Amino acid sequence: MAIEWDKISADSYLRDIPALQFGETLHFSRQVTFFVGENGSGKSTLLEGIAVAYGFSAEGGTRNYRFSTYDSHSELCDAIRLSRGGVSPSGSYFLRAESFYNVASQAEEYRDITPKEVYYSRYGGKSLHEQSHGESFLALAQANFRPGGLYLLDEPESALSPQRQLTLLLLIHRLSQQGAQFLIASHSPLLLGMPEAEILTFDDGAVHPCEYTDTESYQVTEMFINNREYFLERLLNE
Repeated sequence: MAIEWDKISADSYLRDIPALQFGETLHFSRQVTFFVGENGSGKSTLLEGIAVAYGFSAEGGTRNYRFSTYDSHSELCDAIRLSRGGVSPSGSYFLRAESFYNVASQAEEYRDITPKEVYYSRYGGKSLHEQSHGESFLALAQANFRPGGLYLLDEPESALSPQRQLTLLLLIHRLSQQGAQFLIASHSPLLLGMPEAEILTFDDGAVHPCEYTDTESYQVTEMFINNREYFLERLLNE
């Protein structure tokens, strides 16, 4: 993918995000690629831009979801140029935690055109809105992710307990072995530990690969677990 900066206004805040000023192209060569970085580093902005450029609603869903409760996405999508291999994905989905309720509500509308028993069987036997946030988030992923598909996830861990994060990790890893590709913005030290995934950090002013143990998510979590009392004493008494 590449960003055509001549399509972005001169006063756009996008020009002030250092990580977006990468070279001519950015390649996603692995089946699973993670975007990591501090809040405001640009990882979710880029993921959203890729998603909308690909044809998704900025709030998520499949490319057939045509709805918007609040138009907040940036102009980046208009400047992103995507290129892909010769094999078309067997399916696709954009799943983001912050607008999940809206996507779940949109999914509920399909009950009007789908037999009730078929609809509920897709999501564990009951309505998405009758499940907890984490249960419905995971149920929607399990119902829509398929081998050979393309899936974009924005901070999925915010909806999931540690145990459910491991369930999602297993799902992603299994599907990636069957040809699915994932782009995931995440802070989760559990998800980031996925074998064979590429981790791209948006910190330090440029997008670049980094090792799992070099991510801030891993280092802060390890420091806290291994030195909890010392860590809290220093933090709370400063």
